[in-house]
Formats: sequence, C-alpha cells, structure tokens
Amino acid sequence: MELFWYIALITMLTIYVILDGYDFGAGIIYLFFAKKEKDKKAIMNAIGPFWDANEVWLVAGGGVLFFTFPKLYAAAFSGFYLPLIMILWLIILRAIGIELRAQIDNKLWHIIWDKTFGVASLLLALFFGIALGNIVRGVNLGGVVDGVSAYEPHYFFLPLWNPSFSPHAETLGVIDWFTLLLGLIGVISLTIHGAGWIIFKTNSDLNARLKRLIFRLNIVLLVLSLFSLLVWGSIVPNPFGNFINHPLLFIFPLLTAVGIAGLFKIQGFKKDWNGFLFSTLFLIGGLVSTVVAIFPKFLPSTNKINPSLTLHNTSAGHYGLSVGMSWFIFGIILVIGYLIFQYRVFSGKLDDIGYSEKH
Repeated sequence: MELFWYIALITMLTIYVILDGYDFGAGIIYLFFAKKEKDKKAIMNAIGPFWDANEVWLVAGGGVLFFTFPKLYAAAFSGFYLPLIMILWLIILRAIGIELRAQIDNKLWHIIWDKTFGVASLLLALFFGIALGNIVRGVNLGGVVDGVSAYEPHYFFLPLWNPSFSPHAETLGVIDWFTLLLGLIGVISLTIHGAGWIIFKTNSDLNARLKRLIFRLNIVLLVLSLFSLLVWGSIVPNPFGNFINHPLLFIFPLLTAVGIAGLFKIQGFKKDWNGFLFSTLFLIGGLVSTVVAIFPKFLPSTNKINPSLTLHNTSAGHYGLSVGMSWFIFGIILVIGYLIFQYRVFSGKLDDIGYSEKH
C-alpha cells in the first residue's frame, strides 16, 4: 500500500513539474527575450488558459503527501519553512503579475507587473531545482551536532545557507554550491521547456530565436548535468547503487539521454511539438532517475545517528491509506478529466485568443 501511494505522489509531482514547468520557462523567456508587445502577448496567449489549472497538481500532491506520509509532511514543512514561504509568495506574485498587467493601460504599470511575473518565474525555477538538490544531498535529521541530536529524529532546521556554503558541512543550509548547481540546471531545463511550449502553441516571431536559444542552452544543460553526476558521488556514497543492482532501471537515465539528444535537433524539426516532447522526456527521465536513485528514501539523513525518512517509516496506517484510496480514485478521475477537456478545448495555436487583453 505504501508503494502505491509513493508512486502516486511521485507521478503527481512529476506531472506538476511538466505542466507548471513550461509556465515558469515561459516566464523566464518573457523576462529576457520578449521586448515587443506582440511577443509578450504571444507568450501570455500560450500559457494563459492553462497556468492556474496546472497548479492544481501541486495542491493535490500536497494533499496526498499530508494524508499518506504525515511524518514526512511534518518534517519537511518544519525544516523547509522559510524557503516554502518564499515559494508561496513567489507563486502569488507570479499569479497577480499575470492577472493585473492588463487592468490598466499604462506603460509603468505594465513594466512593474512584467518584471514581477518574469522574476517570480525565474526564482521559482531556481528554488524548485534547489529543493531537488536538498533531497538528493539529504539533511541533518535531528539536528545532530558533535554526535548529539538537538531535535526529535525526524525533525531538522536549515538556514538559507551556512557560512562555508558547503554540502559537506555538519550544519547544512538550503543553498550551497551543490544545491545551487541543481537550481541552475532547473532554470535552464525549464527555460528550454517553456521555449518549446511557446513554439508549440504560437506562431510568434520569437520562435526562430527560441529554437536557436534551445540549442545553445542544451549544450550548457548537458555539461552541467554530467558535472552534477560526477560530483554527486562526492556528496552521497554509492548514489547509483539501485541502478547497478537493478539494471532495468537504466531505462530512466536512457529516457533522459534521449530527451537531451533530441533537443539538439530542434532547428531541424518540421513539427512544432517535437521540441516540447523532448524536453518533457528529459524532465521525466531526470526526475524519475533521481527518485529511483534514492529509493526507498524520501529524505536522506546526512548523519549516522538518525535514520533517513523513507516511505516505510513516514507512512500513515494501513486503514487510513485504504480509506483514502476510494477518495483518491474519484478525485484523480475528475482532475484528469478536466485536464483532458481543457487541453482539447485549447488545442492548436493560440495566437488569437487575446488572453492578456482587457475586455
């Protein structure tokens, strides 16, 4: 039963990254590359009908985490309290940036909300990448200092950074050079993903530039991804043990490789959806490969005194998980049904829907 909910939770969070990830990427494109008003309108049209519905997957994933793995929920929302509040405010600012821009026809007003939308999108992509870095690196569960736990074994506290900025420090911070590296990978991969979505859903004048941008960023993404794999071994002992013990799991890194290889052909694709497809494959492969590498851990412990948080020692009781099954099936059918309906209604190019215009 725990394994089912583990897979359900990871699936929902992966869907969230794929769907809201292109929103973040589009916001980054909007911040740095949309200089003309028609380019800004094209980007808003590409994401306008979808961005708020995409965030449902984050809310639903949080709900599933709350009732299936309550100890993990309590530990994570306590230890990561400050960065989670920052993420919440960035999500709010990004949303009001989208919705308030068109309310007043004033250049200064537009500039304020354009920057708010773009910067919030950039920082969200960075913070979610840093969050993945914290999961990969692990945290000091129990707050162990000099062999003594300061808290209960499953609790921890992290400042935004520690003085050494090192992932090897006994007192870790949310941001260090390793988590920042994964944050940068998150920004680049979601920028590529968002650019692919804009190409897919619009005939914008930006599209030719975005194809060239994807190719160049993909080179950086490949280099940084390989470097992160190399240094991972110096952070966590035997990070690839699950793959060696179960060679069939290499299908997920292979999926990642196919995604990043396909993106190098972006300028030769005849179909506009191909770029978005390959960036999606990269994100799915990369996220699932990371999850598989640390399985069955949710949050590794960086000390030898307190055990890691796993799907076994953080799950709710069997009765609660069983009762939740029927409600989950009903809810997920509604969410998937709405998702299919929405994407069918807004299929094809969206250049003329006028989302960012005041009516």
